[in-house]
Amino acid sequence: MTVSFWTTTALAGTGRLNSWRARGRAGLSRFRADESGVLQYPMFVTLICMLAVLGIGVDLVRLERDRTHVQYALDRAVLAAADLDQELEPAAVVQDYMSKSGVGEYYRTPDAQVTPTSKRVSASVDADFDPEWMQVAGVKDPLPLYAAATAEESIGNVEISLVLDVSGSMRNNNRLVNLKRAAKEFVQTMSDNTEDDKMSMSIVPYSTQVSMPAQFLDQLSVEDAHDVSYCLNFDSSDFSTTSLSTLKTYERTMHFSIWSTSDQRDRNRHVYQPICASHDDNPERTTILLEDDVDTLQDYIDAFDHSENTSLDIGMKWGVALLDPSVQPIISALTVGEDALVDAKFASRPTSYSDTDTLKVVVLMTDGQNTHQPRVNDSRRSGNSEVWYNEDANVYSTYNPQRSYNKYYWHNKNRWMDHPYGNGSYEDEVCTGTVYNGYCYYGRWKTVTVDEPGTAEELSFAELFADTPLQYIYYYLFYDWMNFYDARDEWYYDVYNSVGASAKNTRTQAICTAAKEAGIIVFTIGFEAPYGGQEVLRQCASSDSHYYDVDGLEISDAFASIASAIRQLRLTE
Repeated sequence: MTVSFWTTTALAGTGRLNSWRARGRAGLSRFRADESGVLQYPMFVTLICMLAVLGIGVDLVRLERDRTHVQYALDRAVLAAADLDQELEPAAVVQDYMSKSGVGEYYRTPDAQVTPTSKRVSASVDADFDPEWMQVAGVKDPLPLYAAATAEESIGNVEISLVLDVSGSMRNNNRLVNLKRAAKEFVQTMSDNTEDDKMSMSIVPYSTQVSMPAQFLDQLSVEDAHDVSYCLNFDSSDFSTTSLSTLKTYERTMHFSIWSTSDQRDRNRHVYQPICASHDDNPERTTILLEDDVDTLQDYIDAFDHSENTSLDIGMKWGVALLDPSVQPIISALTVGEDALVDAKFASRPTSYSDTDTLKVVVLMTDGQNTHQPRVNDSRRSGNSEVWYNEDANVYSTYNPQRSYNKYYWHNKNRWMDHPYGNGSYEDEVCTGTVYNGYCYYGRWKTVTVDEPGTAEELSFAELFADTPLQYIYYYLFYDWMNFYDARDEWYYDVYNSVGASAKNTRTQAICTAAKEAGIIVFTIGFEAPYGGQEVLRQCASSDSHYYDVDGLEISDAFASIASAIRQLRLTE
């Protein structure tokens, strides 16, 4: 086959063109697949933005760090300056704190408002912060660094219950003397550091029981067992609440004594050392309600005397109840009338627990620990006692139903008769001469009818126990004709039962817990107290720092510390 030159040349040119085309298509494919270098500029811009944002964040963190440091220093400075015990000028205190914290360059003269009962200090910082990284984003001006703090220490509205142990052991080691001094100083301090009409103080002296004003109990529903003294027997459930109920009927404590042996009936006095102190015989034991007069409170404390057992639970229950809003209607009622028991300015107290402007405080003090609390059994709380008394002749007659005749024994006359002495007459042998060693000299014996002076009246159990101690009753009235052990069992041990120390510890903790949960601040003082009492007090207190373990004159330091702590030192802004 013959191919011409042109044909050959044309074919060769066509092949080269096809080769170039193939290489071009391959290069274009490789170009499309290659991404290198395409996002370099966008990535560079993104990196710059990220560095700017990061720089802003760093500067903001630095700003907050510096502001926090300045704020902390400022808070500490105004708290120290607002302390009522601080003798230096507020400006000097703030400057010292700021300088020692390394932020003295921010110092500004603080604003201070000082009164005899309060101190309020306000300070602020308004400075500049120079950013570094933010300049990348174009922020050239400094940023504001601002801090402010206000602290106030004051004794504003405060309701206080002083619950003070006046049991028999307080006679030892001058404890009662030292307590009186410390408590009176506390009253004076609180009065000096409180604005007029801002403080009310109730004082609850306790031993075996707590004696309340008769007018107070008249506002409650209370069993009318007698009208000699005014104490309540609380149930266990009463200690789980801070309140007193106007719907519940409370049991009145019987007026009786298990310790005294001296009969007071012929002297027209009630028994010594009663479980519940009477208003007539022991006025210093009656709780004083919502008072702020220093002389009245201090005179009341000065009159304290010591006797009987220790009932921390009952003392605490009453101390807390007198801070509880449930008794406000009672207090209000006691502010009315010429002989008002409480000043009218306290008619709205105790305030609600939601009233954050009022501080409620209990101070519980003891030198001991819970002991047993005697209570008359139900069978001896009402009804007649089968004991008669002739007041004019001062003669008791007791009844023995087991005798077939002459069932009444006349004490001091030492004879059995068919009626109590004073309710009839009797035949007696008298000597017309002189009696010596049982013989009638210079005369003779003859039978005469004797009219009995006065009138014998059967005593109720309440009347008998109020004036005649249990030990006297069993030993002098019934041991005359009963077996000793039978007399002691029936007229002493069977008359009353007791709430023991363990149960009272549980009750104390219950009322302390209820008080703290309600927002009441609880301070406790163990005054030379045994370990058991210290443990109860430590658990009762609002915290370990609210408990004081003191000896001797240290009790004054404890009360002074509590008075200082009651001041409401706080940051208000």
